[in-house]
Amino acid sequence: MESSTNSPVDPDSPSRFRYFERDGVIWGDYDGDTVTFGRFVGTRVGDDLSVSFVHVMVDGSGVVAGTGASRVEATAGGVRLVEDFRIDDVDHVSICIESD
Repeated sequence: MESSTNSPVDPDSPSRFRYFERDGVIWGDYDGDTVTFGRFVGTRVGDDLSVSFVHVMVDGSGVVAGTGASRVEATAGGVRLVEDFRIDDVDHVSICIESD
C-alpha cells in the first residue's frame, strides 16, 4: 500500500496484499502496518474489482469489515489499484502499487 485516507502508511512496513483470480473471481489476503491479518473476496469485470473484506487491527481495537471497489491502472512500473472503500459509514481511498 502506497497511501490511504484511512490511516498513515508506514513506508518501512506497509500493508501488503496478495491477489488471486480465476474466471472473474478474486480473493486474497493482506497484512502489515496497522493490520494483523485480513482476507477479501470478490469479482473482477474488466478493470473494475468489487470486494468484501475483513481484518484484525494490530492495536487490539478489533475486527473491521467493509466493502470496496478498485480500478486497475497500468503504469510503467506495473499495476496500480485505486481502491474506494467504506468502513463504519465513512468513505476512504487507498493506492496500492505492484511490488516484487
